[in-house]
Amino acid sequence: MSIQHEPITVKPISEVAKFKKNLIPTNIPDTYALNPMFEIIASEENIRKGVIAFRDFLYLFFDRLISDGHLYAKPPKKPSSMADYPFLHNITNILVEIGYYSKPAEGGDSLLITEIPSCTVSTEENGKIKKPKIPFSNLIECLRFLTLCGFGFNSFDLESKTLNISEAQPLEISYPNDPILLTGLRALSVADMELRTGRRYWNDNNLLRCDYRLLQAEDTDILDVLKDFLNPLPEKIQEFAVKLHQRYTDVGMTCVTIIDGQYHFAYSHIKNSRRTLSSRDIYQLRVWEFAYSIKNGYCLFVRAKKTDKYTDIIEKFPSYLQEKIAKGYGCDRKLRNERCQGGCQGICIPLDDSILNISEDIEIWLDNEVPSSLRK
Repeated sequence: MSIQHEPITVKPISEVAKFKKNLIPTNIPDTYALNPMFEIIASEENIRKGVIAFRDFLYLFFDRLISDGHLYAKPPKKPSSMADYPFLHNITNILVEIGYYSKPAEGGDSLLITEIPSCTVSTEENGKIKKPKIPFSNLIECLRFLTLCGFGFNSFDLESKTLNISEAQPLEISYPNDPILLTGLRALSVADMELRTGRRYWNDNNLLRCDYRLLQAEDTDILDVLKDFLNPLPEKIQEFAVKLHQRYTDVGMTCVTIIDGQYHFAYSHIKNSRRTLSSRDIYQLRVWEFAYSIKNGYCLFVRAKKTDKYTDIIEKFPSYLQEKIAKGYGCDRKLRNERCQGGCQGICIPLDDSILNISEDIEIWLDNEVPSSLRK
């Protein structure tokens, strides 16, 4: 018998834009040491200013998507997720390649590019002509939207039916409102192309999250990343989540971040592992996690496996939490003969005001789920 998956209904582009806008870091520091590889782009000060300017552009970009995105972004006929908009993938690739392959024009207030690889016809070794990954019509659509967000394409008519850029006639790109943004775009694009770990997911990428941490010389403190992740939430919920993070990392749990369309902060016990584990390996061993997805929003997920050992404690929890725990987690089809709804991720508790009423119970619950060697 084949597994029945829940039919995929793509969310409106305005909701996808709101979801992605929440992933932009609001608190980018004024000073941080950069990886020396970026010295060829600009001074550290100008790169940091450029990154902040690009972050501000992203706010405008997503606000434009919220208001006008339905005119540009259309879901595919067979979507693979609720946020499946090829337009976003195309525009990201175009921005990254502009930042990576362009050179500053004389004066430094614009960029010149002679080829956008994703939009260029190429010839394979056997002589076969290879079509561009992004057709010309989609390129024009993306460039038109970028003009709404402040970009200028000074040497190109957006009503043209062809784009012929070369050494003799490069495409000139500007951002008149704040030209330093172009420096930030170049640095972030180099980081995305050369320092990104793993593939760029079609529904998530470093550039549209303004992942400035890829530029840093030193490793990032995971707590700082978590605080950025939680920033859109009310202050008391942020404090509760940070408290849980510190409570369990202090006793030896390992926290890793995974981005695969959802944003995960997963907590696992790997102290006794006999082999080197990747972030994905650690994620698979998680006991609980914070996650943010377009389907569920911000949630706490618990993969409770020991509930039969502390039933007397569960009986003291509020009925709402007791019911959640009793329902359990796992494959929806096997447990309840329902379509797949992601039930294997864990028991889901929304990170909203209601969680504050059961915050102490959740700590007791997690205390009984983590390995005994880690309990306080």
